[in-house]
Amino acid sequence: MAKLTIRDIPLRGKRVLARVDYNVPLQEKEGKQTITNDTRIKETLPTLKYLREQGARILLCAHLGRPKGRRDPAQSLAPVAEALAKLIGAPVKFVDDCVGETAEKAAADLKDGEIALLENLRFYNEEEKNDPAFAARLAKLADVYVNDAFGAAHRAHASTAGVADHVSAKAIGLLMEKELKFLGEELEHPKKPFVVILGGAKVSDKIAVIDRLLEKADTILIGGAMAYTFALARGQKIGKSLSEPDKVDVAKKALEKAQAKGVKFLLPVDTFVTEHFDFKAKTITPGKYLAPGEGIADGWEGVDIGPETVKLFCAEVATAKTILWNGPMGVFEVPECAKGTFAIAKAIAANAGATSIIGGGDSVSAIKKSGVADQVTFISTGGGASLEFLEGRELPGVACIPEKP
Repeated sequence: MAKLTIRDIPLRGKRVLARVDYNVPLQEKEGKQTITNDTRIKETLPTLKYLREQGARILLCAHLGRPKGRRDPAQSLAPVAEALAKLIGAPVKFVDDCVGETAEKAAADLKDGEIALLENLRFYNEEEKNDPAFAARLAKLADVYVNDAFGAAHRAHASTAGVADHVSAKAIGLLMEKELKFLGEELEHPKKPFVVILGGAKVSDKIAVIDRLLEKADTILIGGAMAYTFALARGQKIGKSLSEPDKVDVAKKALEKAQAKGVKFLLPVDTFVTEHFDFKAKTITPGKYLAPGEGIADGWEGVDIGPETVKLFCAEVATAKTILWNGPMGVFEVPECAKGTFAIAKAIAANAGATSIIGGGDSVSAIKKSGVADQVTFISTGGGASLEFLEGRELPGVACIPEKP
């Protein structure tokens, strides 16, 4: 069912507490914290522009990092207020607290169309504990509650769920609406052929997603370290590649289910391997491609898919009408191990006739690094939230918003 959105409720002159996901990466430059990737801020601009046009008095709340309930200047949202003001072309007042007198005064002083950003919610332990008293203090700031933080919607925290119990008018923002449309509606009845590409480190992280997608997909392509657990399940040699030997039975069950359902379940046929891998230094020594079907020798580890796998996977992607990609094909942060991931990204972008959905996390960094981010249909802002939603779990940050009548 569709949720109430900001288009469905009166906003003029109302104090709107909007939960956004501004958990952005920061780096210290010349003694000042600067944002290295502002995607999450940019994604909220349509919601903020709409709220401003409607004459709402906008109070933004968010978390940043893991300050564990204490004030940490290095994890302050002050640099975000500065960046947001530049992006939206309007002043954004930064408020040095998120509850109490300072926050209440800031909320009372707001005029129609004005924006203020509250300090990091996680400076209070009560936020992550979903403390009802803390949620009530947040609610005191607002007439309307809006959740536009899909990336945090899988957490039942005071600002993502608890606060909704204390505010009568509540809705989702335009970013949340878009996330639910693409990860929900579009994948509920995908246009066929539906090709799913899954990568990343752990089968355990994605097995529930695999299980659910086996009900809908025509083809599932597996890359990344996950593939080595499936290779073990097929009795193949994987050297010292990252794997989960305790999940081999789980992998076997997925392979059996794919066969029973008639779903093509493709694993890499060749691999790029190395003897010494240093993630910190971003180096490998030496690196070589194995021939198709060749097992990985002891002392070597797989770090990317090989050229034959790239050909095989890209041919499947080219036939798709719906594509879901979640997780890289190798250690794409290291240039020598990025070829497989970037080739998949480019193949997805090249299939202009398909609905292509990039499901959050590392896949987002990968598609951006590959230079084709503007050529896909939708890029999710949620990592863990995307996975839980694809598993079919109810997200607390979505469940707390009423459905459209």
